[in-house]
Amino acid sequence: MASFEAKDIRNVLLLGHSGCGKTSVAEALLYNGGAIPKMGRVEEGTTVSDYNEDERQRKCSISSSLMTFVSNSKKINLIDTPGYTDFVGEIIGGLRAADTSIIIVNATGGVEIGTERAEKMSKERGVSLLFFINRLDKEHADFNKCIDIIKKKFGKGCVVVTYPIGEESSFKGVANLLTRQGLDALSDSDKAKAKLEIDALSEAVAETDDNLLEKYLDKGELSADELKDAFNKAVDGGRILPILCGSATNNIGIKELLDIIINYLPSPMDRQKVEVAKLDSPEKIAIDINSNGPFSALVFKTLSDPFIGQISIFKVFSGKLQSNAGFYNVTKSTKEKIGQIFSLLGKAQTPLESVRAGDIVCVSKLKDTQTGDSLSDEKNPVKFEEIQFPEPAISFSLKPKTRSDEDKISNALHKLTAEDPTFKVTRDEQTKEMIASGMGDMHINIMINRMKTRYGVQVDIGTPKVAYKETITFKGDAQYRHKKQTGGAGQFAEVWMKIEPLPRGTGFEFVDEVVGGAIPRPFIVSCEKGIKTALQSGVLAGFPVVDVRAIVYDGKTHPVDSKDIAFQTAARQAFKESMQKAKPVILEPIMDVEIAVPDEFMGDITGSLNSRRGRVMGMEPGDDVETIKAKVPLEEMYKYVNELKSITGGRGTYTMSFSHYEVVPSNLAQLIIDKAKATKKEEAEDA
Repeated sequence: MASFEAKDIRNVLLLGHSGCGKTSVAEALLYNGGAIPKMGRVEEGTTVSDYNEDERQRKCSISSSLMTFVSNSKKINLIDTPGYTDFVGEIIGGLRAADTSIIIVNATGGVEIGTERAEKMSKERGVSLLFFINRLDKEHADFNKCIDIIKKKFGKGCVVVTYPIGEESSFKGVANLLTRQGLDALSDSDKAKAKLEIDALSEAVAETDDNLLEKYLDKGELSADELKDAFNKAVDGGRILPILCGSATNNIGIKELLDIIINYLPSPMDRQKVEVAKLDSPEKIAIDINSNGPFSALVFKTLSDPFIGQISIFKVFSGKLQSNAGFYNVTKSTKEKIGQIFSLLGKAQTPLESVRAGDIVCVSKLKDTQTGDSLSDEKNPVKFEEIQFPEPAISFSLKPKTRSDEDKISNALHKLTAEDPTFKVTRDEQTKEMIASGMGDMHINIMINRMKTRYGVQVDIGTPKVAYKETITFKGDAQYRHKKQTGGAGQFAEVWMKIEPLPRGTGFEFVDEVVGGAIPRPFIVSCEKGIKTALQSGVLAGFPVVDVRAIVYDGKTHPVDSKDIAFQTAARQAFKESMQKAKPVILEPIMDVEIAVPDEFMGDITGSLNSRRGRVMGMEPGDDVETIKAKVPLEEMYKYVNELKSITGGRGTYTMSFSHYEVVPSNLAQLIIDKAKATKKEEAEDA
């Protein structure tokens, strides 16, 4: 395939609620564009887009997929995205490469949560928008109801471009209001409705051009040619949002959709300039989509292919790149050599000699490059705005099932996290657990399944342990004598100690108040070592001890038997006895939580937070959405994403970050202590 100029490229993202038929629309576009000889079906697992085994089994998209084809001398880079909220990261990445979003609407379901999310995210990124009402052949499909809701939700700029001929099982085609083709096939009542939509289309387009508006006001209508000339600019500027319709599985209305993509949707050249940061300057500069400038690109997606390894998918914003050449990874400050550049049609690869600005292509086996990295010419390094992926919302602990799984797990997790930036794996230093975090139950389960099917790694999953800590609330003191005279060299040490609480977050402080050499300096160091050992396991439930000052103020030695190990032991025991007297308590991590929900769910959400021991700290009103700021114990947040989905019908989102540690209420503390003791007993029995 030859390289294309930016004016002949269309970068299109397919978005919509899960189950609206995005993959079927992609399949029909490929067929009409001549890229495939026969349309596959989602139900049969034969589509180009859903080629992963888990996608075929679940009959839904899990990862975004790139499908590149040429139709009518235009290169179309089509990106099919998942509809489930758990995979929102795929949309975020895709929006950095797309110039237009086509939002698929299910004619039987109308505007759903995923439809609203797709429109909002596309608008925020400044990409052009088009709606396609799919599945008009299905029972209960209602075109007019869909149109009314779309216009009500997304504004008067939404205009009908194709109108259905027939309905439900008798749906047989579409009339094109832009070209006026097919109008004669409409019933009389539909002709009248279509005429109203033509008037609305003419008025909306006319309002984007002063000369056209004058003509429209003068004549009361616009010709098909006048409409077509201004239509492209109006779509590109986001001033009108075209609505088309059809049935992807029956291949109705798809030819008209493809015609709109080729002839009226913006090319990369039509888009606004992209702002980048220059490494040698604090100021940002705007770059043109221009093949003659220095090379620059952004990696927006990474795939892990079991046969050829990692595939990096990137959009070129300026310059050009040859196969078997190289570039500079600005994000990692490294040079990368590349092999063959290629395009994708699902999983099928087509080699390319070169690529120009505006295009989307792939390379494989890069050493240091990951999703979100900026690529450029080494002499002209520029950095694109980072892709802001959402923080994971749910966490589980992972434990390899066998020694063999343990050996292979790090490689598997590395590949999965490289492929999906919303899937994160960390190791908790306190609990020694491996923690997998993602966007929801489905997300985590799919990653666990991929570990098994792709990499042969099996794991047990569980709820992570909370990193509790222990501290004291009063002063305490103890005197401890360690004496050992049986067998071999003797041991002797006596330590007098007092402890007191420190402000939250201070940690640990050791104070030496010994006078007159009662404990020689080397053994003072031994005392500190012993206390630090004691800090690792508190007296209540064995959690680490924090925010304590330990003061060693007196002691006794033996001229022969006093040694380092003796003073470590005495200090450790003195600390534990002091802590028992200092009213110890358990601390738990408290999280800063921000929850964005539609206004109507505010009461339910504040109620759910109260039931989870949360404290609402404030609220910020937004555009139909309220952001609630709260402080909630981490223990209560591990599976909150499921409750939030249930309350808001999937329309609520939240982020959280660590705030501070707080004392656990006494009624809950005893449960935590009992559970910790039971776990220790089990571990001892297993050993």
